[in-house]
Amino acid sequence: MKTRQLIETLEARIAQLTALITPFGAHCAVSSRFNRQLFHGRSTRMGDCLHEVEANWRQLKTLIEQNRVQQAAWLADRLVAQITALTREAATGELRRYDAAQPSLARLNANLLRHQDYERRLLAMKNARISQLTAEQTLAGQQRLARELEALDGRLARCREALANITRAVERRTR
Repeated sequence: MKTRQLIETLEARIAQLTALITPFGAHCAVSSRFNRQLFHGRSTRMGDCLHEVEANWRQLKTLIEQNRVQQAAWLADRLVAQITALTREAATGELRRYDAAQPSLARLNANLLRHQDYERRLLAMKNARISQLTAEQTLAGQQRLARELEALDGRLARCREALANITRAVERRTR
């Protein structure tokens, strides 16, 4: 009797949780949402955590059918903890999604400074390679330095593109 009631209650909670999480289950967070003791995966999406809950639910039903009481009790406790954590996360998810969708101005400015430093260091590396290239005597050395210069040009272009994107984001936030 208690087992049937437990199964029905958990089934109802998982259905509610699925309805609650499905609209934003694919949204990513900056880092893993839960510790590894609660959820085995390192995913940043709540949908993946929900899939783990559903897998644990299927495993629990199998353990109950096989009459493996101790393992079923442990898994039921874990499942309840997972459901509780996901429910809490979903309740505050709106705040976190908004924060992740629109990074703060301070974070954008920190990113801008970091990328400007990257650009400065890449330019210094490029100038050093150019001076080495003019002094290089061997053909193999010149070819190696030319390849390094090409790679630095690509990195510099990507860095400048990121700087432009960050600058536009800062401008949008300050308007």
